[in-house]
Amino acid sequence: MTDSVLEKNAVVRGLCPHDCPDTCALLTTVENGRAVKVNGNPDHKHTQGVLCTKVSRYTERTYSPERLMHPLKRSGPKGSGQFVQVTWDEAIQDIAARLKLIAAQNPEAVLPYSYAGTMGWVQGEAMASRFFHKMGASQLDRTICASAGSEGLVYTLGGKFGMKTEFFAESKLIVIWGSNSITSNIHFWRLAQDAKRNGAKLICIDPRQSETAEKCHVHLPIKPGTDAALAFAIMRELVVNNWLDHDYIEKYTVGWEALRERAMTWTLERAAEVCGIDAELIRSLAKDWGTTPQAAIRLNYGMQRVKGGANAVRAVACLPALTGAWRNRAGGMLLSNSSCFKVNKQDLHRPDLLGARRPRMINMTTIGNDLNHPGSPEWGPQVKALLVYNSNPVAIAPHSSKVVQGFAREDLFTVVMEHFQTDTADYADYILPATTQLEHWDVQGSYGHTDLLLNRPAIVPVGQAKSNSEIFRLLAKAMGYTEPCFSESDTSLCRTAVGTEVNFQTLLDVGFVSMPVPDAPFAEGGFATPSGRCEFVSDRLASQGLDPLPDHIPNYEMPSAGHRYPLAMISPPARNFLNSSFVNVESLREIEKEPLVEICFEDASARGIATGDTVKVFNDRGEYHCKADVTTRARPGVVHGLGIWWRKMGLNGTNVNEVTSQLLTDLGRAPVFYDCQVEVALLKKA
Repeated sequence: MTDSVLEKNAVVRGLCPHDCPDTCALLTTVENGRAVKVNGNPDHKHTQGVLCTKVSRYTERTYSPERLMHPLKRSGPKGSGQFVQVTWDEAIQDIAARLKLIAAQNPEAVLPYSYAGTMGWVQGEAMASRFFHKMGASQLDRTICASAGSEGLVYTLGGKFGMKTEFFAESKLIVIWGSNSITSNIHFWRLAQDAKRNGAKLICIDPRQSETAEKCHVHLPIKPGTDAALAFAIMRELVVNNWLDHDYIEKYTVGWEALRERAMTWTLERAAEVCGIDAELIRSLAKDWGTTPQAAIRLNYGMQRVKGGANAVRAVACLPALTGAWRNRAGGMLLSNSSCFKVNKQDLHRPDLLGARRPRMINMTTIGNDLNHPGSPEWGPQVKALLVYNSNPVAIAPHSSKVVQGFAREDLFTVVMEHFQTDTADYADYILPATTQLEHWDVQGSYGHTDLLLNRPAIVPVGQAKSNSEIFRLLAKAMGYTEPCFSESDTSLCRTAVGTEVNFQTLLDVGFVSMPVPDAPFAEGGFATPSGRCEFVSDRLASQGLDPLPDHIPNYEMPSAGHRYPLAMISPPARNFLNSSFVNVESLREIEKEPLVEICFEDASARGIATGDTVKVFNDRGEYHCKADVTTRARPGVVHGLGIWWRKMGLNGTNVNEVTSQLLTDLGRAPVFYDCQVEVALLKKA
């Protein structure tokens, strides 16, 4: 199949590629070859014609005057942002020549760095994976967002499975756990509102009094990193009051006696002290969970960004099985449903191109340390070349002073594929202009619903932009890679990705296909674990010498009397940004105005801080400057560094990740962004 010719005037079906569970279906209106508006597709039941503020302004992003239009070559010091325009041929040939020299010595000195700037299967890791597999480059452990929670699900439910999101509308109790759904999951929030109008009770568990918490019946403002303690206290109340489905437990779970023994140590009083909330709130939540039919949990990834994040997810994931909530399609839990999609990775990524080679794996979370590693026989060669796409690591990776130090190395050859000159692009040797979602083919599943969607290009690429896949095709050709797979078109890659189980013609005709997923996936067990049951006890963990039961694992960084850094900091996204995407969209930045730290009245008063004052947030890793917002959204002892602003837009050229660490979670090798102690000090009165 060849890539189709674009129409000058049309309404083109597509999908939103950003790191969001909603994965909306788009309709782009094109007039005279120019996209004039982007709407939600009303025919897609999960989108219903509605888009978030960010994506509804996608044309502003696509046609931004700051959009990269041509390949650029560095002409000044790294980080200076000084570049000159070059041709595509010059850029590709020089990049290939540099990569050949490095790979000839050791291909593992070359490292890709990418994540979910697009979550599309084609513009993400299709042609790119083939390229790096052929080279034998180091592989990237893509852990920056969700791998701790994912591991927690795998060891408990057997994979990233859960409720079908549409059935939350029928639930009678919805526990929104670690999620600000109004800002990050708006289509779920509409379902929760439907349920609320039909009598459902909504409970929010979040350290921050978020926009979502304000709209729920009850808010439990627990301390960061105490979610497992709360889950165990709920379990104990279920036991004490016999709010258990003994039949479900016996038939469809394994390890209940051991889990019960651990849960019984978590009295209401103990959990209340650890979580920093009133014991009666926990008692009431447990009663609601244990006595309400059609009870459901919407879990999100914020709560797993601490040392014990995976164990916390494991503990929460046990709760629906204890009460038999999975029996009803409006009961259970959802963190992710991405395991419902069977991506044809063998043919899409072509790991066979590695042959017998098994390159090392480098964790994207520790990129600050890894770029500064000199190399060793045990660790492998020093990283000499870095190709960045679909990510902005200088802004989003933890302990960013270390990341900047690594990117500033003059002997590190860096190529960045981007829409805009981000913080990371400022450190590139070459910047290659990439297409946006309106300009290329792609196909993608969702982690928030169970539909597969196709993206058609609506317009020709702006300027000289090229898709990620096309850039890697050009690089492969320049490297002398002659395998036919490096000539496969994007539409063919879309077909390859979905395999033979999906009717691709339906995707072309309609734009989306629903996966054949049961309405109540675990009503009669059928978990994807080795035992086929919900595994309270995991033999797989035990075989690794790890605790087979979930547990509460305290944070790495804990406040204590007289501690230099007495405030716990979490860094949720600002409402109108998505990680570091959309930060440079002027209309959205005008809404957010400037980097903020939210702090409660008690903590602000003790430091002489008022709303609008300029403050520094700091610890031993570094400091960043921002404006203070003294607010009831923050609980005592916890501050919120709203992110993720580009460093260059920060008040002192830094952002919130100046103070986060490169420590990793209990499972999944993930970052601990919300396991971070800081101090806040006044710099300048408003």
